[in-house]
Amino acid sequence: MSFTLLNEGIVDKIHDAALNPGELTGRAHDKSLAGARTRVDNRLIYGMIDDVYNLAAVYATAIATGHCYNDGNKRTAFDCMNFCLDINGVRLEWDAEKAGNMIIRLAQRLIDEEDMADWLRALSR
Repeated sequence: MSFTLLNEGIVDKIHDAALNPGELTGRAHDKSLAGARTRVDNRLIYGMIDDVYNLAAVYATAIATGHCYNDGNKRTAFDCMNFCLDINGVRLEWDAEKAGNMIIRLAQRLIDEEDMADWLRALSR
């Protein structure tokens, strides 16, 4: 299965667009976006991503829990997840409150990437 992937430049642009005026810009100095993206690459290499929903969920998890940016990590996680779905041919309609709660739960590790992928699949039906 072939997917269109997100590179660091795209993720940085998505992050910058997610910020509101006055919020802290840039990456956190002690965190690595490359490390977060490696989680995605490793799952692809080892055949752990079955579909675009898994892929988008892994991006969201890596970014939400990686805290790579000074501010806006959860918004960036959601926007990257949505963009990943979109560029791979899946367009979902979002309930902002439900989507926000799922990303918060993901960032708090109350759910994992499989739970997120299952939720995304359910939304697509």
